[in-house]
Amino acid sequence: MEHTKDLPQKDLKYIWHPCSQMKDYETFPPIIIKKGEGVFIEDINGNRYLDAISSWWVNLFGHSNKRINEALYKQVNRLEHVIFANFSHEPAIELAERIINAAPAGLGKVFFGDNGSSAVEIALKLSFQYHRQTGKPKKQKFVALTNAYHGETIGALSVGGVDLYNNVYKPILLEVIRAEGPNCYRCKYNLKRETCNAECFEILENSMKEKHQEVTGIIIEPVVQCAAGMKIYSPVYLKKLRQLCTLYDINLIADEIAVGFGRTGKMFGCNHADITPDLMCVSKGLTAGYMPLSLTLVPDKIYSAFYDDYTSLKSFLHSHSYSGNPLGCAVAVETLKIFEEEKILEKNIYKSNYLRKSVEKMLLDIPHVGEYRQIGMIGAIELVKDKKTKEGFNWKKRVGYEIYKKALNKGVLLRPLGNIIYFMPPYIINESETDYMVSAARDAILEHLNIT
Repeated sequence: MEHTKDLPQKDLKYIWHPCSQMKDYETFPPIIIKKGEGVFIEDINGNRYLDAISSWWVNLFGHSNKRINEALYKQVNRLEHVIFANFSHEPAIELAERIINAAPAGLGKVFFGDNGSSAVEIALKLSFQYHRQTGKPKKQKFVALTNAYHGETIGALSVGGVDLYNNVYKPILLEVIRAEGPNCYRCKYNLKRETCNAECFEILENSMKEKHQEVTGIIIEPVVQCAAGMKIYSPVYLKKLRQLCTLYDINLIADEIAVGFGRTGKMFGCNHADITPDLMCVSKGLTAGYMPLSLTLVPDKIYSAFYDDYTSLKSFLHSHSYSGNPLGCAVAVETLKIFEEEKILEKNIYKSNYLRKSVEKMLLDIPHVGEYRQIGMIGAIELVKDKKTKEGFNWKKRVGYEIYKKALNKGVLLRPLGNIIYFMPPYIINESETDYMVSAARDAILEHLNIT
């Protein structure tokens, strides 16, 4: 017991935590987790927390899932890792075949990375080199949306559009063409709120009329801009974007890292618009929260542009030490098997509907809930200072962060995005757990905003 008491102090002595201001830990020390089971994690003091955000959007089938545990155990006793240049192994081959069969039609080859940011870097480099090797060297720039998030390595950060992450690094980022992204809650282009035809797409369309000759790729998070505050937008936007990219020979890069693997109600976000991107990045849910792994999927037209004698310098000379890691691949294979054998997408239709009903029953009467938006197993509450004007709370008041702390005291992990409180639970969550999660969010919001 004495040992466990020292752990928070030792943590702060040696560890620099991500996406945090370490000064906060002086008054709110790190919670040391000792185990997880199902939708719950448990700390060293025996406190349990419902993992309402799937531990940064990765845990699909609950903590310590028996099927995945067994798959990992079997693989670690066979092969833990091997160089992936000139060598291969069965889990990587099976994973590549399964992911191509699950992906939008037309994607045919898989390039392995080890995290979401690296998948985006791979896609950016492939797009640039592809146009260079097919006689279009002027196509060098990328287009990205405002409020986009694609990772935090230099290339990925460059195409991101969340100032909180970008501003300090602007002197070293790539020059990117920025287009205003969809903002349905505060839409300026469909004021009558009639059926959305992605009227806001005209901004990007007009920009490309002038600049398409210098653009190699447009990167987008299909259907939901997650880090921007779970901004859900119409699939019509994606349909128009696919047409635009085809017209101007621009590579459409789909960042499915957060929205893939059933999170939006379909296997991939692109499925909502029935489109195939030119490059598709996947990670996070790929291994159900177990292992670092990412994939970048490409069609044969891009792969063929790199296929030549080694001396031609057309080879894609990009690698990671842990590319194609057998442990990660074995877990990913089991993840895809679970989707198929346990009919996860079908089951999630009911769970998604139940989540919506639970929120409508418990949260929508709160005066500061400006909007509740949901797609599949993503639900987001936008808290506002004034419901009529949609004016948000001053970010310096850290409303979401304070609600997050209060929710932890009630046994639920609800890490916010500014003034957005969101639900992205593991797919195994049941009705009573859903109600518990939503009820804790309600109580935390009411408590912090002093609403009786």
